[in-house]
Amino acid sequence: MKPPLAEADVSIREILPADMDAIFAVRIATWHNPNGREEMTRMGITHESVLAMMRDRTRGWIAEARGRAIGFAMGHARTGEMWVIAVLKEFEDRGIGRALITKVEDWLASEGWHEIWLTTDVDEKFRAVGFYKRLGWTDWKFERGDRYMRKRLR
Repeated sequence: MKPPLAEADVSIREILPADMDAIFAVRIATWHNPNGREEMTRMGITHESVLAMMRDRTRGWIAEARGRAIGFAMGHARTGEMWVIAVLKEFEDRGIGRALITKVEDWLASEGWHEIWLTTDVDEKFRAVGFYKRLGWTDWKFERGDRYMRKRLR
């Protein structure tokens, strides 16, 4: 495990509409898909669609190091979904992902959710699967090529 960054080096704050370029850059860099932006657009994930989600009970948090976006996470209060989490590879294993996902989990709990869910890859070799399991997420179902996981909140 890499050493945690000093608290002074990393800040986490709520995502603002002006952060769209930064969060898309992080997501594309972490997606392991050479056609990331095009694929996201085909899926309907654009600056405009994310801004619309943010107006409809979706919130997120962005982690920055020295003014650079290094990760973010977002959740839907309408559905109880942990929608997305992404941390740049060079900042993995430093507690940033855990801090981001905790922000979303705590917020969803404050919105009245007792159980939340997410989708991820079915392949156990994907780092994300182990990450979620270490944080208490459990497999729920496998459907249309996706692994659905859920977590009971306090």
